[in-house]
Amino acid sequence: MKQGTVYLVGAGPGDPGLITVRGLAYLRQADVIVYDRLSPVALLDEARPDAEQIYAGKRAGHHALPQEEINDLLVGKAREGKTVVRLKGGDPFVFGRGGEEAEACVAAGVPFVIVPGVTSAVAVPAYAGIPVTDRRLTSTLAVVTGHKKDGVEDGNLDWESLAQVDTLVFLMGVTNLPHIVGRLAAAGRSRETPVALVRWGTTPRQQVVTGTLANIVERVQQADLHPPAVIVVGEVVNLRDRFRWFDRPVERPLLGKRVVVTRARDQARRMSALLEEQGAEPIEFPSIAIAPPEDCAPLDEAIATLERYDWVVFTSVNGVRMFWERLDALEKDSRALAGTRVAAIGPSTARALGARGIAADFVPAKYVAEEVAAGLGDVRGLRFLLPRADLAREALARLLREAGAAVDEIATYCTVPGRGGRDVRALLEEGEIDAVTFTSSSTVRFFLQRIGTEANRLLEGVTVACIGPITARTARELGLHVDVAAEEYTVQGLVQALAASVERLGNDECGTMNDEWRET
Repeated sequence: MKQGTVYLVGAGPGDPGLITVRGLAYLRQADVIVYDRLSPVALLDEARPDAEQIYAGKRAGHHALPQEEINDLLVGKAREGKTVVRLKGGDPFVFGRGGEEAEACVAAGVPFVIVPGVTSAVAVPAYAGIPVTDRRLTSTLAVVTGHKKDGVEDGNLDWESLAQVDTLVFLMGVTNLPHIVGRLAAAGRSRETPVALVRWGTTPRQQVVTGTLANIVERVQQADLHPPAVIVVGEVVNLRDRFRWFDRPVERPLLGKRVVVTRARDQARRMSALLEEQGAEPIEFPSIAIAPPEDCAPLDEAIATLERYDWVVFTSVNGVRMFWERLDALEKDSRALAGTRVAAIGPSTARALGARGIAADFVPAKYVAEEVAAGLGDVRGLRFLLPRADLAREALARLLREAGAAVDEIATYCTVPGRGGRDVRALLEEGEIDAVTFTSSSTVRFFLQRIGTEANRLLEGVTVACIGPITARTARELGLHVDVAAEEYTVQGLVQALAASVERLGNDECGTMNDEWRET
C-alpha cells in the first residue's frame, strides 16, 4: 500500500480568510482532517464531503486527545495510505506543538509537509488596531508563551531582559496574567505601560480590554474575559484608538452576532460574505438543496421547441443554472433563445443570464407577481415559458393567464431538504445564536423540519429575519415570530434590513411589510 502524507497546516488565528492558499488546497484534498479547538470551524466546510473529520482540541485542564494519541493518529492514518491534514490554529511552529508532531512523523518514517500559518501573535493585535511594531515607538519585539507547562514555574524566562523589550506578546497567558504583570513590574517595567488583551481575535466575537500594568488585572476581571486571548504589552497599544478598524460597531452593526444562513450550500457563500462585512459570524446551515427534476422530459421538450414561445421568464438564479444544464445536455447553447424575448426576475437572475450571454429584455423594478405581469404589457395571445421550481408559487402564471396569455410552467429543478452545515440545534440549545435568516418559504419549512419539534421553543429570543412578507407569512403560519422583513427582496436587502434593526433585536415590529413575490 502506498504510504500517505501528513500535512501540518496553519489555519490562521480565527478568521477563515487568513488561511494560506496552499493550506486551503491541501485541506480540500484531504482524506482525514485532524483539527484543534482554535481552528476556524468554517474551514471544515471546504473539506470533501467524504473526508473524515476528527476533533483533537485542547483547552486548559481538558484535552479531547492527549498529544501522544494525536501523534499516533497522524502516523496511523498516513500508514493507511491516506492524505492527512493536521489543521492547527495560528502557525504550527509558534507554540503549537507542530514540532512534536513533525518529530513523530520523522520517527515513523512518514512523509510530512509543513504549511506555515498566520500567527495570532501578529494578526490578533492587528485586528485590534495594534501594530506590534512601529518605528516611532519600537525597535524590539518578543513573542512569549504565557502558559506554564504542567505547573512548572517559568524559571527559564529572563524577566529582566523581557522587561526591556519594547513590545511583548504573550500567547496563552490569560490565566497567568497576574503572574506576568507582577514579574514585569518586579523586573522594572513601568506600571504605566499600556496593556491590551484581545479575546477571540480576528473573529466577530473579538473582545478587547485595555489598561496598564497597574490596572489590567482588575479590568480583565471586571470584563469577565476568559481564554483564548493574546496579551500585548507596550506603547503600541496606545495606537488602538487611531488604528481601530475591525471592531467598530458603528460601521459594522452586526459585530459579534451569530447569524444562521439557511440558503442552499452553493448559494450561501455570498450571503455569508455580506454578513461578514457587517461584522456578523455567519453560521451556514443549508436547509434546502437544489436537485434536477425527477423527469426532465417536459423541460427537454420545451427546449426543443423554444421557437413556440414569445417569452421565457426566469424567476431565479437556480432556474437559469438548471435550464442551461439541460441545454448543455441537449448539446445546445444560448443561441437556442434567439428570437425569444427573455425576462429576469431580480438583478441576480439578470446577472446569471448575462454571464451566459443573454441580456434580459425585461427586469421588473419590484419582484412581485403583479409588477412582473403589468410590466410585460399586453400579453393577449402570447405564449410564455416559465422554467421554475417544483414548489414555486402560482401567482405569476395565474395573472398571465387571466390577461389572456398561454403559459407553460415547467419544473426545472426541485427543492429538497438540505444536509450538513453547523450543528445549529446545539447552538440554539446553548443560546449561541442571535438571528436566523430565511430567503424563501422553503427555507422556513425545511429548517423547521431539520431542527425538529422543539424549533419554535429554541427560536424564542432569537431574531427571525425574512426576505419579505410571503416568507414572513409562512414563518408565522408555522408558529414563528418574525422580527425583520426586507423592503428590497434580495439577499443584500435582507442583510441590510437585519443590520438596520440591530438596535431593535427582539422587537416584533421590526421591518416594513410590502407585497412580495419570490421563488426559492
